[in-house]
Amino acid sequence: MENMALLFQSLDDVTRLRILALLLEEDELCVCYLVAVLQLPQSTVSRQLAILKNAGWLKDRREGVWIHYSINRSLGAIQQFLVPVLRNFLPATEAARADLERLKKLPREGAAVLAAPR
Repeated sequence: MENMALLFQSLDDVTRLRILALLLEEDELCVCYLVAVLQLPQSTVSRQLAILKNAGWLKDRREGVWIHYSINRSLGAIQQFLVPVLRNFLPATEAARADLERLKKLPREGAAVLAAPR
C-alpha cells in the first residue's frame, strides 16, 4: 500500500507531470535539457527527477558529468497501466505543448551547448 501511495504522490505535481510528458515523447533527456525546457532552476528539476526515480518512473544514466533520464522500461503493473493514460492526456495540456515546442528549438549538438555561459 505504501508503494502505491508513493506512486500516486509522485504524480501530484505539475513539474513532475511536465517531466513525464517530455520523457514520454523523447527516449532520453539530459538534465540540462530539462532545465532549459522547463525554465526552472537545476536544483528544482533535480529534486523532481529524484522523486520520479524513487517512485520507479525513471532510470538514469551518467555520461561524464551529464545525467540522462528516461522512462524506466521495468515499470510496475500500475505504472504500465497509467503510461497510456499519461501519454494520451499530458500532451494535450498547454504546458506540455509549450515544453515540447521549446525542446524542438534547442540545439542538439550536445549538452555542453546548453551549459555554456551566455
